[in-house]
Amino acid sequence: MESKRKRGELRIYLGSAPGVGKTFALLGEAHRRRERGTDVVVGLVETHGREKTARLLDGLEELPRRQVEHRGVRFAEMDLDGLLARAPEVAVVDELAHTNVPGSRNAKRWQDVEELLDAGVDVLSTVNVQHLESLNDVVERITGVRQRETVPDEVVRRAEQVELVDITPEALRRRLAHGNVYAAHKIDAALGNYFRPGNLTALRELALLWLADQVDVALQRYRTEQRITDTWETRERVVVAITGGNESETLIRRARRIAVRAGADLVVVHVMRGDGLTGASPQLVAKLRRITEDVGATFHTVVGDDVPTSLLEFARGVNATQLVLGTSRRSRLARVFDEGIGAAVIQASGPIDVHMVTHPESRRGPRRRVGRNPLSRHRVLLGRLLAVLLPAALTGVGAPFRDDLAFSTDLVGFFLVTVVVALVGGLGPAVGAALLGAGLLNYFFTPPYYSLAVATPENLVTLVAMLVVAVLVALVVDRAARLAAQGARARTEAALLASYARTVLTSPHPLARLLEKVRENFGLESVALLERRDGDWERVACVGPRPCDEPDEADVDVPVTADVHLALRGRALPASDQRALEAAAGQALMALRQQRMAAETAEAQRRAETTELRTALLSAVGHDLRTPLTSIKAAIGSLRDAELRLSAEDTDELLETVEVSADRLTGLVDNLLDSSRLATGAVRPLLRAVTFDEVVARALAGIDDRRVVSVDVGEQLPSVLADVGLLERVVANVVDNALRHGRLTPRRLVDVDGDGTIDADEPEIAVRASAYGDRVELRVVDHGRGLPKNTADSVFAPFQRLGDRDATPGVGLGLSVAKGFVDAMGGSIAAEDTPGGGLTIVISLPVAEVAVA
Repeated sequence: MESKRKRGELRIYLGSAPGVGKTFALLGEAHRRRERGTDVVVGLVETHGREKTARLLDGLEELPRRQVEHRGVRFAEMDLDGLLARAPEVAVVDELAHTNVPGSRNAKRWQDVEELLDAGVDVLSTVNVQHLESLNDVVERITGVRQRETVPDEVVRRAEQVELVDITPEALRRRLAHGNVYAAHKIDAALGNYFRPGNLTALRELALLWLADQVDVALQRYRTEQRITDTWETRERVVVAITGGNESETLIRRARRIAVRAGADLVVVHVMRGDGLTGASPQLVAKLRRITEDVGATFHTVVGDDVPTSLLEFARGVNATQLVLGTSRRSRLARVFDEGIGAAVIQASGPIDVHMVTHPESRRGPRRRVGRNPLSRHRVLLGRLLAVLLPAALTGVGAPFRDDLAFSTDLVGFFLVTVVVALVGGLGPAVGAALLGAGLLNYFFTPPYYSLAVATPENLVTLVAMLVVAVLVALVVDRAARLAAQGARARTEAALLASYARTVLTSPHPLARLLEKVRENFGLESVALLERRDGDWERVACVGPRPCDEPDEADVDVPVTADVHLALRGRALPASDQRALEAAAGQALMALRQQRMAAETAEAQRRAETTELRTALLSAVGHDLRTPLTSIKAAIGSLRDAELRLSAEDTDELLETVEVSADRLTGLVDNLLDSSRLATGAVRPLLRAVTFDEVVARALAGIDDRRVVSVDVGEQLPSVLADVGLLERVVANVVDNALRHGRLTPRRLVDVDGDGTIDADEPEIAVRASAYGDRVELRVVDHGRGLPKNTADSVFAPFQRLGDRDATPGVGLGLSVAKGFVDAMGGSIAAEDTPGGGLTIVISLPVAEVAVA
């Protein structure tokens, strides 16, 4: 098997403005490769009349250009097909962003280059910074000139090599003034407008910064592939860590000033604890995101229980050189037991410089954390009550018997009380019970009695031990309660996420149902999915009253992407709900895309069906239109021929041919028009009570040979609710179909009177009607070949002539139109096999009295 062809390599020469020497450098590289023995072909080079550039084409094979005519003017474009057929090792294709003349194989030259690369051809090309899609608007603001020809940044980023062709603004203006760039009559205008020194300096900086970004991306990719985590100080990058507190805005702006002075990128990171029990409000986080965007930084969220480690891992991951932190809120006493995040980061930062920024919040003490105590309020109150009652009760029971009981027994009792209070109420009540118990134990049970004096060191140790036990047990209880709360929340989140995923996968309207579930689960007033289009927010879907029109109006704003937000109104939600909301927002985006994909699929299917219908129409109608027209033309030609002496019988026969052919044309056109009306939904039936006997009589009035149709439709049958005209067309079409495909040869019938045998035509088509419940059914029965197996459902499709192998006229629209009319009247039509062979069409309509009721 032939191996997959290797894709060619792309090398681009990037310039800040026309005239910097991109094409000159391009052709120089082409000569170097040709001298090394490489097969080089010039697909297209624009010299713009520059003699020095044109001279570099000497010695290079240049492919003739293809002439393309557009609006009466001939243009010379690159011959892509010729270049692919020539298949050189290297192709030189100038001006990557060029727009091809309409009528060319591709709209853009970079698309031509993609074909060459896919064919395994290496390509050398050029592009100016003003033609990069991401910088197009920036260049317009700088120069006042809108560049209409652009190339996607991704095309240039995928190039194996991007070489900057640089020149100072002064040197470029001199080159321009000497006539090396433009013709003489364009020089003054260019120097006074586009090529002003300020413009050229700004364009040069844009080119340098864009290329530096690509180098940084390539470096980051290399570090990731090689698993390098050490900081390489190739570029200054400042990371500022925020907690979500009120000081976060101060830290961002201070870090911005540090980054500006260092000429560095700024990255804002919000470290969130993994337990979800603490954190900033979603509103404040959304505000900090907006501030981050305003100062030109990027915002990131990191989840981790060990904040210093998570923060440093992130900083090393983005190759940060400086880290900005806020000073600690902790008191000096608290820092004795826990040095804090700042100190831990400084000790482990390594080569990353750490800035500690002071802020007003540092003097206000630790920030109160929402949901810090995992125990319920009821348990805490009960613990406080027990912390008072249990030591008092134990003292009241044990004091009278203190001389009969050992001190150790009293001590164990107070220890037990402390443990019980810690298990019930947690740390605060446990410490209170320990202090109260220690005091009572010392006052009532420790000599000297009725005094708080401590006689021996052992008693002091006992009191301290009680306090330590209380703290340790309370901490264990606190930890267990916290883990239980986390487990319960995790189970709840898992159930919610499973419910959301199931909704997206199984609900017929997943987006609306998902938003309704979010509204119900979190007790909100309204939920809206917003999308930004052309700078304005648009509400894609919503549930509940007063939905938000913009993210700023929401009580909780959950960004899904930069242009898609989930806006919640009703109440502020705790940070612990953030993960579930973000997951719900992601599912909403998935449901939105699924909904749009389904709509696009339905539209594509509709177009495919329309195309298939059109193709079938042209195929089927061609013969059936041509045949009667040919018959009419031949008959009229014969009638008009003066040399033919026609008898009266011949004339009548020719006129009958014209009439029959015209009737065939009329029937065909009627069916086509009816089919078109059904496809566009233009059929509006006028329903009233009618009887099948009168409709069948009208429908069969146009049949020439009534002997082949047997009718058994009683006048006593109930009326049905139908449109008389439409029902008449239905019956006529069904009977006509039976006559076309259901006729049998005459049979020999035995005379029942015993006079011998006679030859007669037995009726081949039977039309019968009967009432069944609240419906009346009309059956049209034939004894023809019937239908192929398992094709009964297809008989009503347009342009179907199942089992029809002869030259019977018709395009297969009769039953299709009949089904459309019956459906429009609220009835049904079905195909059944006739016992003994043949086809039975059953038309069922509701009884008029039942339907009206």
